[in-house]
Amino acid sequence: MNSFFDQITNRFGTNSDKWEPVGQQFGHHQIALSVADMDLRISPAIQDVVMHMAEHGIYGYTNAYASYYDAVQRWMRDAYQWPIEQDWIVFCPRIVQAVSLIIQHFTQETDRVLIHTPSYFPLQSAVTRNHRTLVESPLLLKDGRYEINFEEMEQHMREGIKILLWVSPQNPTGRVWTRQELERVAALCIKYDVLLVSDDIHADFVHPGHEHTVIARLSDEIAARSIICTSPAKTFNLAGLAVSNIIIPNQQLRDQFKKVLLQTGIFDPTYFAVPALEAAYTKSDVWLEELLLYIQGNIKYAEQFIADHMPELKVIQPEGTYLLWVDCRGISENESVLKQWIEVEAGVTLCFGTAYGAIGEGYVRINLGTPRPLLQQGLERMLAAYPKKSITL
Repeated sequence: MNSFFDQITNRFGTNSDKWEPVGQQFGHHQIALSVADMDLRISPAIQDVVMHMAEHGIYGYTNAYASYYDAVQRWMRDAYQWPIEQDWIVFCPRIVQAVSLIIQHFTQETDRVLIHTPSYFPLQSAVTRNHRTLVESPLLLKDGRYEINFEEMEQHMREGIKILLWVSPQNPTGRVWTRQELERVAALCIKYDVLLVSDDIHADFVHPGHEHTVIARLSDEIAARSIICTSPAKTFNLAGLAVSNIIIPNQQLRDQFKKVLLQTGIFDPTYFAVPALEAAYTKSDVWLEELLLYIQGNIKYAEQFIADHMPELKVIQPEGTYLLWVDCRGISENESVLKQWIEVEAGVTLCFGTAYGAIGEGYVRINLGTPRPLLQQGLERMLAAYPKKSITL
């Protein structure tokens, strides 16, 4: 029986950042499995509230009132077992926007900011575009699973790090950090007086056998130096509505962040943002349960298809997210060769590995938040153009 999520929706002509550039470069025949938003049908509860708000006909200034804070507080408690105070919650349109402002306010030019690579490239850009020094600590791939190089991480901190940009679950590798790993990270941040900024946007996509732990839950000491960035944008596909929740337990840090928001002119959510968030966090639980099962089905489908038909590719088993990190070095380590095969010959656009740091060369990231028939088409196109043997230049 077809799933609710199997429906393919044409997103060309909607100013989609995922589809419009692909169509302009390659034509509308191209399949985009790239930018991390979903092509899946949204929660009916969210669509209903947005339609209701649209029908009102007056789109004036809005703000975040008690119901917004109630909804975020409930979600943190029920989804992550993290009881927070409403005062800790600060609205900001986008997480990357918040991270950039944090870097600008809490560091000086040339200060060092640490990130583990491969890593979500807009966070890296938030560092370099603000003229801070980006320090990369490459994750170690051991038996098909990425691990933190704690010795190198501590050496960097010993040499002076102002902020650790932490991504949990990790994008693009799909790692869900264990409590033991989080405790070691927290201990290092405390020891070396490092501000921990955690991007938890993928926290609701955690697969069976794994559990997301908000690092600020571990102790009051680490909470006091943590800024936790959450959002319904990934989970409920609301990126276009610009709504995120920056949770800061430390009042001094929180007051400083609020001040820089006002100085930058950021203080009101858009008309649709808060109603959509409230519908997501309070009326979409069943939809989310079905979505997670669908995503897990897409992961199994893609893994099996690749294993059966493109065995030179090695899939990194995701513990979380709807992203699949794939080692293509069995075909070629040269990214231009991979782009020629996948983008040009197969007609499929993915995210290519060097965007996530030099360690990502020879890898691709496939977005599985898409209808399975479209995913099937994309993989079949890749197979039709598959080189079938290693290419060397």
